[in-house]
Amino acid sequence: MNQFIHRDELWWDSEISCATCGMAGCENAGPGRPPEDVRNALLAAHGPARLRMAGPMPSLLPVLKVLREVFGASVHDAREQADELRRDGLVGTLPEMEFLRIRLRRRGVPVAVEVGTN
Repeated sequence: MNQFIHRDELWWDSEISCATCGMAGCENAGPGRPPEDVRNALLAAHGPARLRMAGPMPSLLPVLKVLREVFGASVHDAREQADELRRDGLVGTLPEMEFLRIRLRRRGVPVAVEVGTN
C-alpha cells in the first residue's frame, strides 16, 4: 500500500502479490483519501505525522478552504479541524500532512510537519 502526491493531488494504491505464482499487480488506485482500512495499514506501517502551526494563523478562511478542498469536510468539521490544528496539530499519514502543508503554505498559512509523533 502506498500514498503519494502526484500532479498536485493526493493518491493511494493497494498492491497484491502471490508468493506461489509470482503474480503481482495494482489492485486499487485513485486520487483522494484512501479507504480507512488502507489508511490504518499505512499508519501502522509507517507511523503518524503531525501538522502544526509554525507561526500565528493569519486568517481562518484559507485554512477552512483548504480543509474543505482536501478532505471534503463540512464547514463544521473544517472548523473543528482548524481548531485542532491550532491546538495540538492534525495527525495523519506523512503524505496527507505534506499535502496539507503544501496547500496551506500556498495560502500563506505557516505550518510544519513533524514525523514520528503521536
